[in-house]
Amino acid sequence: MRQLLPMFLCITLLSGCSEFNKALKSTDTAYKLEVAEKLMAKESWDRAIPLLEELIVLTRGTQLSEKVNYLHAKSTYGMKDFTLAAYYLANFTRTFPKSQYAEECTFLSAYCQYMNSPSYELDQTDTQSAIDQMQLFLVRYPESTLKDSCNTLIDAMRTKLEVKDFHGADQYYRMRNYQAAGVAFRNFSRKWPNSRFREDALFFTLQSDYLLAINSVESKKLDRLKEAIRSYHNFADAFPQSALLADATKLHQNLEAELAATPQ
Repeated sequence: MRQLLPMFLCITLLSGCSEFNKALKSTDTAYKLEVAEKLMAKESWDRAIPLLEELIVLTRGTQLSEKVNYLHAKSTYGMKDFTLAAYYLANFTRTFPKSQYAEECTFLSAYCQYMNSPSYELDQTDTQSAIDQMQLFLVRYPESTLKDSCNTLIDAMRTKLEVKDFHGADQYYRMRNYQAAGVAFRNFSRKWPNSRFREDALFFTLQSDYLLAINSVESKKLDRLKEAIRSYHNFADAFPQSALLADATKLHQNLEAELAATPQ
């Protein structure tokens, strides 16, 4: 049996190849479609696609066109070529907006954008595009069974954007560009008011403003000291029980002493 098993496998593969080649040469639309669906069931996407591409041309303007275009879009998705799949899935929805497959294809097109979303260090154009597509899906299909999945994916992508913004502001701080850091951390706090990084963002705003003010030229020092003191109060009011409050209070005391010594 062990010796016969490889032989059976070879026969099976050869018969599969033979059927594929026969379907590829055939002019019988029904037969091509039957073989394409068999190949999809086996996840042989790379073989199903050439048959379906021929069928798209052969069935254009017929009742079969919708199904063939759907199967073709799903096959490109099966290949995990998410850029190409997103295009074909979205194109299917545009071409057949009332199709029974339209909801699924709209979601999968957005999901392909999600799969193309890179790590937070890189450009997030695809991430924002995926969020927009997911939100559009929820508007079109508010009662969809995929609603919870959609919201979960949106939350994950927003978290990625949040992390990117925080690390971008932190990068300014590490480069000792305290003016840019203060602006970036303020923008972060406004954009992400419920962020898990909010406490750190407000504290780093204070630190950035403190270092900028203390090392400032005399002509700008007074205004920057006052701005840093406001940053302290923003932090202390938002997080009165913070473990960082003692450090923030020391900075505040230094700021008040510096303010008293600065000509008004």
